[in-house]
Amino acid sequence: MAIEVYRIDDRLIHGQVVVGWAQPLELEFIVLVDDEVAASAWEQDLYRMGVPCEMRVFFESVESALTRLPEYQQMTQPGLLLTGDTETMRALVERGAAIPRVNIGGVHHRAERVPRLRYVFLTPEEEADLLAILARGVEVTAQDLPAATLVPLADVLSGHGE
Repeated sequence: MAIEVYRIDDRLIHGQVVVGWAQPLELEFIVLVDDEVAASAWEQDLYRMGVPCEMRVFFESVESALTRLPEYQQMTQPGLLLTGDTETMRALVERGAAIPRVNIGGVHHRAERVPRLRYVFLTPEEEADLLAILARGVEVTAQDLPAATLVPLADVLSGHGE
């Protein structure tokens, strides 16, 4: 499977994704799944500026990602699929995407979110999304960087992951 990481990170493409994940894992492409970004050439240009020129970035809506995911999974180069929220990842999983594991990366502080790890803050709805993903047989863990310890979802939700 060419997609090495399926990540939820509310900042989408940023330094930690490019330098912290893509470089050490030698990833060659990113599939960013976000309906709004997929519909905005301007936003796509902004995100492209954040990646090295040799790295490819594909912008997909949930609908187009469901269609093209098998193609990305069969690519010979390693890549990363990225969503900005739990709801989008849940939609992919519940609509049949073959996703074996989900990495909760950065889900950052907002007024309605409760701290779970230093880099994961969740609303009750986001927790429900993650539990629904887990219930579909997908491994759900948190990890801010590849060298960090994987934190199982149960430990994330209990706040005992760090």
